[in-house]
Amino acid sequence: MPRLILGRLLQIAVTLVLLSAATWLVMGLMPGDPVDLALMADPQLTAADAARLRALHGLDVPLHRRYLAWAGAVLRGEFGHSRLFAVPAAQVLWPALGSTLVLLGWSLLLSAGLGVLLGAWGAARRAAAPAVDAAAILAQSMPTFWLGILLIILFAVELGWLPAGGLPEAPGALESLRFLLLPVATLATANLAAYARHAMAAMQAELGADYIRTARMKGLPERAILWRHAFPNAAIPVVTILALDAGALVSGALVTEQIFARPGMGKLIYDAVMGNDYNLALLALLLAALVTMLATLAADLAQRLIDPRLAR
Repeated sequence: MPRLILGRLLQIAVTLVLLSAATWLVMGLMPGDPVDLALMADPQLTAADAARLRALHGLDVPLHRRYLAWAGAVLRGEFGHSRLFAVPAAQVLWPALGSTLVLLGWSLLLSAGLGVLLGAWGAARRAAAPAVDAAAILAQSMPTFWLGILLIILFAVELGWLPAGGLPEAPGALESLRFLLLPVATLATANLAAYARHAMAAMQAELGADYIRTARMKGLPERAILWRHAFPNAAIPVVTILALDAGALVSGALVTEQIFARPGMGKLIYDAVMGNDYNLALLALLLAALVTMLATLAADLAQRLIDPRLAR
C-alpha cells in the first residue's frame, strides 16, 4: 500500500507539471495579452506605456522563462494576483474550493446513499427492480438546469420555504444548510441514477453467487446476507463511480452554481477564462485536476481495503 501511494503521488506530480506546461503554452500562444486588452480599453495608452507594462509584468521575456518563473513562485506558495478580481489569487481560490467541496460532499453523500439503498432494494426484491430502473431513468433524464429552476420556483417562489440561491449573510450551520438544500438536491438527483443502477446490477450478481447460497443454507438472516456479505463485494463499482463524480463535480458543477448563484470552482474557472485572467484560470484548473487525481487515489485505496485481492 505505501508503494502504491508513493507511486501515485509521483504520477500526480508529473501530471500536474505536464498539464501546467501545456496549459501555459496554449494560453501564451493565444492572440492578445493583458497589455493588449489594456490598450483596447484605454486609447490614451501609448506604445511606450505598453512596453513599460510588458516589462513590469514580465511579458517581454520568452514563454518558457515566464513559465519557469511562475512555477517557481507557485512552489514557494506565491500564487500571484487575480487581474479579474484585483486581489491575490489565493483569496479567490480557497473560498471557491471550500464552497464546491461542501456542495460536492453533501450531494455525493445523498446520491450515493440513496442510490445504494434503492439498488439493494431492487436486488433483494426482484419485483421492485423495474421501479428502481424507472426511478433511475427519470432522474437521469431531467436536465440539471431545468430541475434547479423547478425547485427554485416550487420551494423558493411558491412556498417560500428556502432561499433561491446565494450564500447566507450571517454564518451558522442551520442557515448554511437552508442555502445548501436546493443545490444539493439538484446535484444529488442528477447523480442518483448511476449509483442505483450500478449498485442493483452488482448486488444482483453477488446474490446469485455460491457463497450467498451457502450463507442462506446456514440460516443467516436475509438482511445480514445482503449487507454483510453481498454489499462489500458489490461496492467496488460504486466506489469507482464515486471517485469519478467527485473529480467531475469539482470543476463541472458550473450549471448548478450559476443557477443558485454559488461561488464555486466551476463558476470561478468560467469567469477567469471569459475575463482573460490567465493566472487565476490556470491555478483553478490545476487545483481541480489535483482534487480529481486525489479522489481517484482515494478510490483505489478504498477498493483495496474492500477487496484485498486487488492489492496483490
